[in-house]
Amino acid sequence: MLVKNCMSFLSLFVSAIFVLSAACNVSSAEQKKGAKEPIIITSQMLTADNKAKTAIFEGSVKAVKGDVTLYSDKMTVYYQDEKAGSSVRKIDAEGNIKLIRGNRVVTAGFAEYFTEAEERVVFTGDPRAADGESVITGSKMTYFFRSDRYIVENSKVFMQDKDQRGQKKGHR
Repeated sequence: MLVKNCMSFLSLFVSAIFVLSAACNVSSAEQKKGAKEPIIITSQMLTADNKAKTAIFEGSVKAVKGDVTLYSDKMTVYYQDEKAGSSVRKIDAEGNIKLIRGNRVVTAGFAEYFTEAEERVVFTGDPRAADGESVITGSKMTYFFRSDRYIVENSKVFMQDKDQRGQKKGHR
């Protein structure tokens, strides 16, 4: 019985290493160009399905790629096999979404990260983006990483005016 439990644990551990290697694989040509950075994901629990090419991360999930950090309750990573290894195709994140990049913070109930040429994240479930004291809300928010731009549907923008000394008007 102990041997069977150890083998199950070993199988899960090997699967976890494979999935993390797949999620973080970067070819040397891509490293030289700086085009791709690894995605490093941590969580309390990982369920890997090598046949379906998915990995489900649950509990205090944190994904870091370069200067971007994404937090959620649950993340499903979809990957594909390639000649040089495996790579992430898409990530679905749900529950208490928080994306941080520099001073910007985006929160939402659900997010989909797409890795194609124009990397983007689509936020739904009351998305809200804040940069300092300026806030944008909407029904759907798409953030494009490479061009550093947003498209917000049904948007509402709250901007804090400042006087020339950088202080809020009316708050001296």
